[in-house]
Amino acid sequence: MKTVIQIVLWIVCIGLGYLIYQSVTGPIEFNKVKQERFGQVISKLKDIRNAQEAYKTVNKRYAKDFNSLIKFVDTGMYTITQQRDSSFMEFDETYQIDLLKEVKIIDTLGTVSVKDSLFKSDNRYKNLEDVPNAQNGEKFKMEAGFVDKSGYRAPVFKAHVDKAVVLHDQPKTLLDKEKAEIGVDEVNGPTIEVGSMEEVSTSGNWPPVYDKKGDQ
Repeated sequence: MKTVIQIVLWIVCIGLGYLIYQSVTGPIEFNKVKQERFGQVISKLKDIRNAQEAYKTVNKRYAKDFNSLIKFVDTGMYTITQQRDSSFMEFDETYQIDLLKEVKIIDTLGTVSVKDSLFKSDNRYKNLEDVPNAQNGEKFKMEAGFVDKSGYRAPVFKAHVDKAVVLHDQPKTLLDKEKAEIGVDEVNGPTIEVGSMEEVSTSGNWPPVYDKKGDQ
């Protein structure tokens, strides 16, 4: 009987030791996984933003779906222009003399491929909608439209993904805590997103540290 009790106590001790170990190392491992995966997702959202900004430059609005956006990157062209100042003399009817008129002249220099400008020889734009590390092939959600700002109809867009899609295999308690995070050093809220459907903004909801990683 004594031996049985000792075995049970050893099992309990081992179990408690494992729980203590997990309580310490669990959040550390979670943060490692989170930072790596969030970095990959944010890099993809930056590509989406760059493609959308190019689309707006040409079409004066944002693409509503990924098929349109990817097709635009594949075939779209930028017009390269150059602005210069010029002047000339013009007779003024009021003063009955020649007056100097200053104007700005825009010269068209040529065109350049959107694909070459944004992605060069990299074909990653063909999978812009795919969420990195998604378990079931989930896609980014994206929408576009217009908002009225002081009488001006401004184009807007938003692309986002739920954090649960990116961290699908992580402990639920840590995931729930992450989705409630609010702070200057955190990816705020339950989603990772860029742009807005309410404000004229193409900013993301991630902290500057993720931009610094992308620049290295």
